[in-house]
Amino acid sequence: MSLYDDAVLVLKEYEGQAELRQAYLDHLAAHPDGMWKACGDGHLTASGLVIDPERGRVLLTLHRKLRMWLQMGGHCEPGDATLRDAALREATEESGIAGLSLMPGGPVRLDRHSIPAPCHWHFDVQYAVLAPPGAVQEISDESLDLRWFAYDEVAGVADESVVRLLEAARARL
Repeated sequence: MSLYDDAVLVLKEYEGQAELRQAYLDHLAAHPDGMWKACGDGHLTASGLVIDPERGRVLLTLHRKLRMWLQMGGHCEPGDATLRDAALREATEESGIAGLSLMPGGPVRLDRHSIPAPCHWHFDVQYAVLAPPGAVQEISDESLDLRWFAYDEVAGVADESVVRLLEAARARL
């Protein structure tokens, strides 16, 4: 199964956000290259909110280009067999934490947001990622900073999309 086929299957099985989910599926139907950064009309991305439920905190990255506190995530790559693989790869690369695992049940949210040209949209498929006990982060080249925030601190540092992702992830815990 291709990454494109996996994405279509994941989106068809995703429950919730029906109108937005359909927009993702419509985008993929209209753009066979919609998984890749080269698709100028927009492309799917995969992200993962790294959670330490034992300590009631999440790991956020201060994105180098956007200068915003965000969850780990980014573009799909040819070596990603599934959206889950892409989200876990991105979370591991950007957090530096070995032994991360995706929370069962598939994506926790979808978030479509505009991005600067030449592309127009990111169709982000968002997962929750569990940190192993004693996890120690290591900053990557993609980040200006990497920091743990208590659940109740997130609204004070991150935008509404990250707050909604945290709420959805905590509801699934």
